[in-house]
Amino acid sequence: MSDQIHYETAEQDKIPLHKKIIYGFGALVNNALADAMGRMMIVLNLGLGMSPTLAGLLGALPRLLDALTDPLMGYISDNTKSRWGRRRPYIFIGAILVGIVFAVLWQLLPEGESEDYYFWVFLAGSIVFYLAYTIFATPWVALGYELTPDYHERTRLMGVQSFMGYSVYMVTPWVLWFMQNDAWFDNIMEGAASLAMIVGAFAIFVGILPAIFLKEKITAPVGLTPQESKSMGIKDFFSGFLATIKFKPFLCLCAATFLVFNGFMMVSNFQAYVIIYYVFGGDQALGSEYTGYAGTLSAAATFFSIAITSWLATKIGKRRAFFWAIGVSAVGYGLKWFCYNPEIPWLLLVPMPLLAFGLGPLFALMGSMIADVCDMDELERGERREGMFGSIFWWVVKLGMAAALAMGGVLLTGSGFDVELGSAQTEQALFWMRFFDAFLPMIFSLIAIFMVYLYPITEEKAHQIREELEARRGVKV
Repeated sequence: MSDQIHYETAEQDKIPLHKKIIYGFGALVNNALADAMGRMMIVLNLGLGMSPTLAGLLGALPRLLDALTDPLMGYISDNTKSRWGRRRPYIFIGAILVGIVFAVLWQLLPEGESEDYYFWVFLAGSIVFYLAYTIFATPWVALGYELTPDYHERTRLMGVQSFMGYSVYMVTPWVLWFMQNDAWFDNIMEGAASLAMIVGAFAIFVGILPAIFLKEKITAPVGLTPQESKSMGIKDFFSGFLATIKFKPFLCLCAATFLVFNGFMMVSNFQAYVIIYYVFGGDQALGSEYTGYAGTLSAAATFFSIAITSWLATKIGKRRAFFWAIGVSAVGYGLKWFCYNPEIPWLLLVPMPLLAFGLGPLFALMGSMIADVCDMDELERGERREGMFGSIFWWVVKLGMAAALAMGGVLLTGSGFDVELGSAQTEQALFWMRFFDAFLPMIFSLIAIFMVYLYPITEEKAHQIREELEARRGVKV
């Protein structure tokens, strides 16, 4: 099948811009919670003196529970029947719960307690947070897969939500600067507690909007296929779960996402440490400022990268657009080795626009491609399982984040970094911090390109699948 065959989007398949924007509000919440959680965890080390390894474990351990709760929430959502649809009730309730839990979690860390106290309290709070996060995020993701059946309109929808979602990253690079601002707070922990209240309120009031204003277009398969409706059961859950994780096109996308996202997240905190302790010799104030500049520049460039990659995908196909975007980001990672220069600090900004072509277009393309996978799955199994596919995909993303946070802490410790040494870090520690920051995500990105090369659904294949599904249903979606 060729990526070059092109089909125009029918008018009835187009999603009005205002509805794309409303769906994108969910991405604002999704990204704000995930990125703020990751970035704020640096205070466990800098503010409370917890070892990087333990702090990394706190990012990893709650995600193990997601291996069950995410697919279970997807299954529940797929099989829910209500007057408000399969997704919207959970999105509404989940947004409220996750905002409250996030705000409360960071109020539970008073100064002067033991490392064990901080570890167990934060672990328990994180587990509750991620349960609430799953209730919101899993149905929201699934809703996006079923808003249109069109190959290209899916890419446009995911492009808009990615574009909106990444506006969060114009702000979150300044999280550390905000929390340790002496003019506003007495210490970094007070700053974290205040920031958590802001993020929690934002999650509640913005997260409920998709539940209020959107409706799914592609409905559950009852009446669309010969398969009879069945009640939810544990046997059916595990049957669907196993079928999902064995579906080869889906596995290609999961593997590629894990590699790209894991590579980025593994060094997300490394970047701050390298800038502070290598480029600026341990000056946390100046290093935090430049970390903010770098993050904001990367976020700004991400808007451009999402727009151009989404447009490119409608011209040369989603797979080839992925090759192009991830290849550019791999070059950016390699440039870090040369551009992080204590003699010329501003050079650290040079790789940032290239790095933007990694994480930004990744989720725009993957969301669109997984929607195509859901169609292929329906053709083969006679079921609509957006919730299951979305939940397992995003569990892989969260697993990648968990593995990255845990491995990032281990690598930071293994490099020889010691927070007590301040600006007197060893040459060996600085070398390995720089090496991990530049070359690990570059290698992961190149492997991800190969995984998407194995993905079989082109535009022509997707069009054929849709025609077969509509012939089977006897109706056009």
